[in-house]
Amino acid sequence: MEQDRGLAIIGAFRAATTLDHAAPPPFKPEFLVMMVKGVSLIVSSRDHALNPSVMRAVGSRIDDGGRRITAYLARNQSRQLLADLSSSGRLAAVFSQPTSHLTVQFKSRRFRIREATPDDSPYLAQYLASMEDELGALGYPRVLAKVMLAHQPQDLVAVEFEPDEAFDQTPGPNSGQAMGLA
Repeated sequence: MEQDRGLAIIGAFRAATTLDHAAPPPFKPEFLVMMVKGVSLIVSSRDHALNPSVMRAVGSRIDDGGRRITAYLARNQSRQLLADLSSSGRLAAVFSQPTSHLTVQFKSRRFRIREATPDDSPYLAQYLASMEDELGALGYPRVLAKVMLAHQPQDLVAVEFEPDEAFDQTPGPNSGQAMGLA
């Protein structure tokens, strides 16, 4: 079982990385590895009065070496966030690994909202398994991840974005440091 999960992560990493090896990675490789594995993802925006809206994603997909990211949200719980994304045209997303606190933040004005499809299911399953492992390593029961990420498949919406800005938000001396995007 563990070997199968490891092979799935390797397969997802290969799918996420670009085939054009001349193109540099858009940010630190350790962030890409963390994101592909599947770690806590929070998506946010704001309304025109600058009031924030925030929602935990129930899954993620990383493509083209991190140049394209998909966050899966439960629509029923994300109505305000989806409205704010549509009206403000601004998105922020934070990936954070619970076991290490390795954290990266992205900002984007290039995103689209679409319906989730059955083709998205493997990414959701991988994300859930990874979050079960992350929380389990901290001593929490694996069922906690299932409860946190519970959703109805017909209620899912996918927010696909291309990062415009990236920031290292890992606690420590580099926190808040901008990272160039290639």
